[in-house]
Amino acid sequence: MDRFEKARLDKADKIREMGLDPYGQRFDGHQAIAEVRPLCPPEPGEDGETVRVAARIMGRRKAGKLRFLDVKDATGRIQLLFSRGDLSVEQWALMSALDLGDLIGVDGILRRTQSGEASVFVQELTILCKSLAQPPEKFHGAKDTEMLLRQRYLDLIYNDGVLDRMLQRSQILDSIRQTLRSEKFIEVETPVLHAIAGGAAARPFTTHHNALDIDLFLRIALELHLKRLMVGGIERVYEIGRVFRNEGIDATHNPEFTMIEVYQAYGDYESMMDLTEAIVTNAVKTVSETMTLPWGDGDDAESIDFSSPWPRLKYAELFAEAAGCDMHDTEAVSALASKNGIETAGKHPDVIVNELFEELVEDNLVGPVFVIDYPASICPLTKRKQDNPAIAERFELYVKGMELANAYTELNDPKLQEELFMTQLDGLDDEDSMAKMDHEFIKALKVGMPPAGGLGIGIDRLVMLLTNSRSIRDVIYFPLLRPEGAPAIPE
Repeated sequence: MDRFEKARLDKADKIREMGLDPYGQRFDGHQAIAEVRPLCPPEPGEDGETVRVAARIMGRRKAGKLRFLDVKDATGRIQLLFSRGDLSVEQWALMSALDLGDLIGVDGILRRTQSGEASVFVQELTILCKSLAQPPEKFHGAKDTEMLLRQRYLDLIYNDGVLDRMLQRSQILDSIRQTLRSEKFIEVETPVLHAIAGGAAARPFTTHHNALDIDLFLRIALELHLKRLMVGGIERVYEIGRVFRNEGIDATHNPEFTMIEVYQAYGDYESMMDLTEAIVTNAVKTVSETMTLPWGDGDDAESIDFSSPWPRLKYAELFAEAAGCDMHDTEAVSALASKNGIETAGKHPDVIVNELFEELVEDNLVGPVFVIDYPASICPLTKRKQDNPAIAERFELYVKGMELANAYTELNDPKLQEELFMTQLDGLDDEDSMAKMDHEFIKALKVGMPPAGGLGIGIDRLVMLLTNSRSIRDVIYFPLLRPEGAPAIPE
């Protein structure tokens, strides 16, 4: 135990000697600071309403017989003023036993000080929780990024803007649900443990169920169960859920992340483009008064204009513009791949094309822009274009070079789907391919799944874009971290 904790424990004992519980009790009827501040009279000396506030002590100072505490709750900050003449001896002694970080409740009158600061002139003080921990970095704000991620509660308390950003995440999620409710979509929950790691090209986390003595996978996508529900008659269905991929960690990837997947019977990928645009633009409106949001700071500051409509550009045309050759020109594509250090041996030509697309095109997509009509061979769950079976009715939404959404016109032909499940792409290991045989899903398709559009959006990346956050760790409460003391993971 360090001396700071010992001093705080001594104060907790003094509070007990006053007949009070240093860890508090129920405190009903308190008001949010954001609601209290506007009630303060405009001129010093005028008495305002009597208010009740519960908050954490963030700062303190004294002037003669006056004591000032700056306190903060989830909605904002306000100053508390304690006058020795207004408090009993016991209440003054309780106030003297307080420390930075303590949680307190106060009843008092709203007034402005002579300097014009909105304040609560305290009439009664209640201790709600004694903090035994010294605030980080001697009260000047926490700056150790790794420490803050391991102890996110400190980040939320002591770094301005962090709590606001995380609350905006909740507002964005609420906006998404409101948009989908307005379009008659039904929210469901599907299993997290899967017998087959299907629905995406990703490496799964594997676990074992002892009672059944079988290996299971933490889901890498939500898709195949949601489609089964469409077969069962839920024509507009979605899930917001955690997804797990046993892959790298960087500025836009965390092994555990949040996705939304949406399926609309009797729609297609164009229906999904319309819906995606509505979801995102409505979310923008929850965090901004304009459709243009900042991106970056200082010399790197840019902006993103989310105003509708968003352009819809073809994959083949973007590839040809960036590569200087047609994506079906195998010889030219192979030469360009070698020039860019991309291995070609044993790979399907469309896999090579897509790796070049990622290398040459994606980073330059400022967006928001829909990239449409992908090579069919890399989209095994997607319906082909009727007039060109080599092209899949798929889009990806890009903003600032980052993939934000992925959508298809869903394949609902059970025989074709079964063939695609049985035929892996050349050059791809089974764990890297979306085409994993799922007999139960094929059974469902044979019953009959309506023509449909399907959509997946990365929630964490969306929140990054809408809150001007450059790392996915900034918008996840508890991102996965390396073991303490291990070498840092590069961004």
